[in-house]
Amino acid sequence: MGALTDLRVLDVTQVLAGPYCTMLLADLGADVVKVERPGGDLIRPNPPFVDSTDEPYGGYFQSVNRGKRSLELDLGSESGRADFLSLVETADVVVENYRAGTMERFDLGYETLRERNPGLVYAAIRGFGDPRTGATDRQGQPSFDLIAQALGGVMEITGHEGGPPTKVGPGIGDLFTAALNAVGVLAAVHHRERTGEGQFVDTAMYDSIVSLCERAVYQHSYAGEPPTRQGNSHPTLFPYDAFEAADGHVVIAAFGDNHWRALCEAMDRPDLAADFSDASARLRNRDALREEIAAWTRERSCEAVTDALVGSVPCERVQDTADVFEDPHVRARDMLVEVEQPGADRPVTIAGQPIKMTATPTGPEGRAPLLDEHREELLGERAEGRAADD
Repeated sequence: MGALTDLRVLDVTQVLAGPYCTMLLADLGADVVKVERPGGDLIRPNPPFVDSTDEPYGGYFQSVNRGKRSLELDLGSESGRADFLSLVETADVVVENYRAGTMERFDLGYETLRERNPGLVYAAIRGFGDPRTGATDRQGQPSFDLIAQALGGVMEITGHEGGPPTKVGPGIGDLFTAALNAVGVLAAVHHRERTGEGQFVDTAMYDSIVSLCERAVYQHSYAGEPPTRQGNSHPTLFPYDAFEAADGHVVIAAFGDNHWRALCEAMDRPDLAADFSDASARLRNRDALREEIAAWTRERSCEAVTDALVGSVPCERVQDTADVFEDPHVRARDMLVEVEQPGADRPVTIAGQPIKMTATPTGPEGRAPLLDEHREELLGERAEGRAADD
């Protein structure tokens, strides 16, 4: 039994941020009911597929909707609304990621649902938050990860010096917001256990990226200048950077005095250890020292560099996903999990659950659901009665 086995979550979300939030809860044992619009989550038909588009969903949907149950409802219809409200009465949590005001148009906003279930935790993920927790003129605008990364400052500090602003590869505007929202949900559930009181939880993508860029915020405040791009280096630590090797790249984080001495010993450069023995001296002379390190790494393979440094200096090669798949550490930590892919003749691999717990299991509880796969078990007599009337 997972830690959240007694938690029922109604997941009225789609695409990435909302589904990732509820996926975290499902991996921890919650019963997550994915309430899908007619036709299903917009991301169901998104590639990649194993064999063909005859599969009911692709890798995008599979990855963040594993372990959930699916119910297709038209919330704009009387019957769909009634079915949803019947589920709300016994739910612990509702999560949605529509624009502000969308659920209210269905007459299914927080205040309406709270009347049915006073202890309900209602969580919203939006680009710019909800007026209930702080109104702004941006609310109601659509937003995606790229918008959040641009507005929140992460693109301005990502990329090489002199180059263009660059998006971080993973959709951190969605994923970080989702993780924070899951924390907010669990905090609200804990509060309800003590008081019996439900509440509205609001996590905005723009807000989340500002929080993620905390370093840029305090740098601007302390120094009076907005930080910008400087590649893989760090503004206050050196060496803390990526370096080219003969067959790839390695990263070296030797900013501590002990690590610096160990790096210089491996390079057979006791003079550098003596001449730049403190962090401030290394930071002042970072350009020249970086070239000394780069000249050493360029003559060696990634394996030779890591063999010389790992254990005494924080250092690793830059891996691609194929390398990750071959890494025994990743396998030992159950971070690559095989699940069934409906319509395909082989299982597929998705990312595992990084939260590990000693008393309660965590991790995907099976594949993502087919659209409306769990209608009968979720609606029971209501579904049977309606089918008889039809």
